[in-house]
Amino acid sequence: MSVEPKNQALSLTSEAFAEKLVDMLNNGATIAMIALGHRLGIFDKLDEHGKCDVGTLAKQSNLSVCYLEEWLSVMVTAHIVQYEPASQTFALPESYANCLCRRASPDNIAVTAQFIPMICQALPAIEECFKTGEGLPYSAYPCFHQVMSEDSHQTVVSAISEHIMPAFEMLHERLSDGCDVLDIGCGKGLGVQELARLYPNSRFKGYDLCESVILEARANAQAQSLTNVQFECRDATDFDEPESYDVVITFDAIHDQADPQGVLNGIKKSLRPDGLYLMQDIAGSSYLENNLDHPFAPLIYSLSCAHCTPVSLHQGGPGLGTMWGQELAMQMLRKAGFNNIEVKHLEHDPLNMYVMSQA
Repeated sequence: MSVEPKNQALSLTSEAFAEKLVDMLNNGATIAMIALGHRLGIFDKLDEHGKCDVGTLAKQSNLSVCYLEEWLSVMVTAHIVQYEPASQTFALPESYANCLCRRASPDNIAVTAQFIPMICQALPAIEECFKTGEGLPYSAYPCFHQVMSEDSHQTVVSAISEHIMPAFEMLHERLSDGCDVLDIGCGKGLGVQELARLYPNSRFKGYDLCESVILEARANAQAQSLTNVQFECRDATDFDEPESYDVVITFDAIHDQADPQGVLNGIKKSLRPDGLYLMQDIAGSSYLENNLDHPFAPLIYSLSCAHCTPVSLHQGGPGLGTMWGQELAMQMLRKAGFNNIEVKHLEHDPLNMYVMSQA
């Protein structure tokens, strides 16, 4: 149900709005450089070695002094890295490192920062999509699977044993006893591999449309000696495996599908009597006016506009978008025939909702 829209801060003077835009420009540029620093491991080196000059940092990170000087200048003027002119040394405060370094996962915001340059990379193609109404294939986003895998590892994989399973006791019991489990849209398979490791009595399978990530998932599972999980390159659009599974899971996968309702119908059909379906997807409302105070709304809508919507449209899908919302999700689950639908918002993860349904 929608609520009365709020008039949020739209009464700024031109001068005040210009100042706000300048702040946004600086913040946007800084976020792009934070993503670069993450990918190059610069934050980790600063955290590891403490106060150092640019030459030392260049040697430790095996990077160019010239480029490091430019990058460090961004971080210093953005008040992220400390600089001492007398010694010409740089340092990353520990409290900041707790938000920017790999050791800080699942609280490493630099991982999420990578979505911003990914959006920018796609802008020329998105511009054409606006004119034609067409979509884009996953191949138009060469970094997507890597970024998504890192982000998913933080919000989902690292939280499975500590947060997600304790929230759904029935699911934990089924997996502990041993059952057949399918992960649709598994990507690199990090989530289902973690479940396979935690629940050796159960048998797991992962489907994804992208062959390259399936190959990587298989290699990762083999490296971990996981014998109770397998992966297939499979389009969920024609998913038809009646009463084959006790549990089906999807991690941030339904809204991108060519036929989201058809996939949900297929999941319901694939479950044995009293089977369980766990869906993790973006937390938010189906109504724009209800998302005005959502702390990540501009980011999520931007990702929707630049990635999730065009990917869906390219497949002939409805283009639900990332913020398809809890209301529509509940409606579609009920239409598919699911019962006992339970929505949980876990404290560790403000971006997502976790929905348990029963066949």
